[in-house]
Amino acid sequence: MKKYIIQRLLQLIPILIGITFLTFAMMQLAADDAVDIIYSQSSVSEEVKAAKRAELGLDQPFIIQYSRWLEGVATGDMGRSFISGKLVFETFAEKLPATIELMSVSMLLTIFIATPLGIIAAINQNKFCDYLIRFFTFVGNSLPNFFVALLLIYFLALKLNLLSIISQSIIMPTLTLTISMVSKYTRQIRAVVLEELNKPYVIGARSRGVSELTILLKSVLPSSLIMIITLIALSIGSLLGGTAIVETIFMWDGVGKMAVDAILMKDYPLIQTYVVWMSIIYVVINLLADLLYHYFDPRVRFEG
Repeated sequence: MKKYIIQRLLQLIPILIGITFLTFAMMQLAADDAVDIIYSQSSVSEEVKAAKRAELGLDQPFIIQYSRWLEGVATGDMGRSFISGKLVFETFAEKLPATIELMSVSMLLTIFIATPLGIIAAINQNKFCDYLIRFFTFVGNSLPNFFVALLLIYFLALKLNLLSIISQSIIMPTLTLTISMVSKYTRQIRAVVLEELNKPYVIGARSRGVSELTILLKSVLPSSLIMIITLIALSIGSLLGGTAIVETIFMWDGVGKMAVDAILMKDYPLIQTYVVWMSIIYVVINLLADLLYHYFDPRVRFEG
């Protein structure tokens, strides 16, 4: 297992280099750079702009800019923000707790809602309760997050006046994320539980007079953990990366909103830090999911 973990972590290096290189290249295609944006509200000469570009290193060829940034990352230096001048790592560390808070609340709420709904739908297959749950999860899956956010703002803030749009409350961003994830989780959990309920060991347990509740709690649910772990791992990865659209709409000051602001301002160091963060968490979260597979299901074996 140790060899497998080391191999997976080593895979992160070429992934990071490839993703960051492409990100750097795409940012270079933009018509304006950070200096143009910094001085967009003031009239300065091209000489002043040229001096600022030299200060930020933007006058250097692309490959040199990228190499210097990569060298800094290798030594633990993410650089400074082009716009604020603050250390990128400090800025990132300030925004991360807000995203972790939003992720934690959303995931807990999702698990507590989706798990019983998926089980109820499965054990009541093709009954009214099942059709009702499937209908609402279909609707929830069909609506993009930004549209759900706008609906919540319209009804909860404007029509019912229950919440303020600019209150910085965690309620509406959490609801926006939870609606989407509950819809996805419920359908997946229903499918997995249904598959387990139709397997021979369940049929055999029923023939021996074992109660449905005992079968469900002691056999079906443990066997369904692999799929649930997969869903949780993928969702944690995306949420830790920062649900940029939701954070931006509700002005939630996390890493997702930070990334959107950095892209709009052409703040390359911040953008690259966000890209590195995203790459790392997806590799690490998927690795943890693999290890949990091994723990919950001894049939899963690591190769090598």
